[in-house]
Amino acid sequence: MSIERARRHLDGFGLGARIIETEASSATVAEAAAAVGTEPERIAKTLSFDLGEAGIALVVAAGDVTVDNRAFKDAFGVKARMLPVAELPQRVGYAVGGVCPFGVEPGVRVFLDASLRRFATVFPAAGTANSAVELSLAELEAASGAEGWVEVTKPRA
Repeated sequence: MSIERARRHLDGFGLGARIIETEASSATVAEAAAAVGTEPERIAKTLSFDLGEAGIALVVAAGDVTVDNRAFKDAFGVKARMLPVAELPQRVGYAVGGVCPFGVEPGVRVFLDASLRRFATVFPAAGTANSAVELSLAELEAASGAEGWVEVTKPRA
């Protein structure tokens, strides 16, 4: 089960016991916010991109932003192309709704978007469509193994 994969990874940072499992789906930002009792913008959504020869990049961003295509191309050197949903489990390690930056497949690169910096804590998924974990930005950065911070989003119109 994918939540166990995320839990094992987070246990290595002393964070696995903080996973929240809900009865309700948390597959969308709105559902996740309602399920954990927070504002939608504090949901840290994990977006999966195919970078071509550079592999796969996960960008963890605030729930109230969208990808800025120009900024993405400037940061990564390629057009923003989401990884097909059917490829997520095999190439990232998690299915849609539960994609998170914890314990991903080897070679998957993780980046944190600057849109998260306005929050003390955020709620990324924890491997399933009904799980999340509340983390400080420092905890998220450490547990995700993020390569760094990028600025590839803009406010949703």
